[in-house]
Amino acid sequence: MGNSLFDQLKKSGLVDERRAKKVKKEKYNKNKQQRKFNAVDQGKLLARQAQAEKVERARQLNQQRKEAADRKAVAAQVKQLIETNRITDHDGDIAYRFTDANVVRQIHVTARFQQQLSRGRLAIVRLGEGYELVPSSVAEKISERDATCVVLCNTDGAESKPEKDDPYADYPIPDDLTW
Repeated sequence: MGNSLFDQLKKSGLVDERRAKKVKKEKYNKNKQQRKFNAVDQGKLLARQAQAEKVERARQLNQQRKEAADRKAVAAQVKQLIETNRITDHDGDIAYRFTDANVVRQIHVTARFQQQLSRGRLAIVRLGEGYELVPSSVAEKISERDATCVVLCNTDGAESKPEKDDPYADYPIPDDLTW
């Protein structure tokens, strides 16, 4: 019983030695080719995966670069809008106070510019570390591109409509109020 099937067939005379070696060699070569083919397939699969990952990383990097370029272009447009439309001769004796990021800031203006600011004809925008006065139409264009640059833009529609439950609706705020 310890003999293999091949040995048993050889003893019975059904298989000769030369034919058995030929079959054994063919079986060995077939297994060898199969292993080589599987290794090549796995290598190709790994190469395709690596290539796909490389393409995806390149696509993400290009997307990030495009977004950065878009942000830079918008910042340049905002800066150009402010610099071309800012009011340069606004320095005066009146300190106009406004809030920027929960901090009270002030800018010195003349009485004429103070009235225009309170009526919503002018707006205050941030340019670098300072603040500039621009017409409200320009402020709307700036807020379309970057809303964080517009610090103060009074609108007539928002101030004229008091809320229903406002207890101070009967007491309008005077235009000449300074705080």
